[in-house]
Amino acid sequence: MRNLLNFLIKYNYWFLFLLLEVASFVLLFRFNHYQQSVFFTSANGLAGEVYEISGNITSYFHLKAVNEDLLDRNVWLEQRGAFLENKLQEQGMDTVTLHSLERLSGETCRIFRANVIKNTLNRADNYITLDRGERDSIRPEMGVIDANGVVGIVYKTSAHYSLVIPVLNSKSSISCKIVGSDYFGYLKWEGNDSRFAYLKDLPRHAAFSVGDTVVTSGYSAVFPEGVMVGTVEEMTDSHDGLSYQVKIRLATDFGKVTQVRVIARNGRDEQIGLEDVD
Repeated sequence: MRNLLNFLIKYNYWFLFLLLEVASFVLLFRFNHYQQSVFFTSANGLAGEVYEISGNITSYFHLKAVNEDLLDRNVWLEQRGAFLENKLQEQGMDTVTLHSLERLSGETCRIFRANVIKNTLNRADNYITLDRGERDSIRPEMGVIDANGVVGIVYKTSAHYSLVIPVLNSKSSISCKIVGSDYFGYLKWEGNDSRFAYLKDLPRHAAFSVGDTVVTSGYSAVFPEGVMVGTVEEMTDSHDGLSYQVKIRLATDFGKVTQVRVIARNGRDEQIGLEDVD
């Protein structure tokens, strides 16, 4: 206490000076209209900048929620697009059999959110680990996608985690087709570049060109038809000369995969059980 009193006594002139300065500024801005106007204009400008910075910071911390909503919206729009494409191809179909667009996602599959907590790119057999597992209804053989397209297939699950075989894995083989063609092949990755994979076993009489879109074929219990895979980069003959080997530029940037959706096709268990003849 004595030190505090000594400090106040030692610097009492400074405190008196600051007090008089504050009092003079209060009197100046309160009783002079010009200075008052300048003060409020400056104060409003400063407050606006502070609010802008505060708003930017708040928006930044809400980006994760925004990205989650955008990813859900993208998945829903892809499903609607695939549905419309199929219906346009089915000319002469009785309109009574058309399903509601608003119910499409729920009728074809269930969708679960998950985050990537581990990812590799530079191996022959890469894997992705998700922070959701059996307790979140995730099971093996479910498809995994992100906002851009196909990511991979769930391989193993524990109570709280899932291991995914991505497209960038030598064991991955996903049935795909080129939009506008009913012919299909199998997507395989041959290592090295994470931007490209190859669509193999596509018949030589299939008509397509560079730049065409590649989507899932729907000929499996994993992915519904029409999920984005990539675009045709170039095409060459296979070794046997009976089919094409098509280089695909993948839509998914595997170096930036952070948030994904796990999809379970309705009726997948029944289909898998029926097809399991061994």
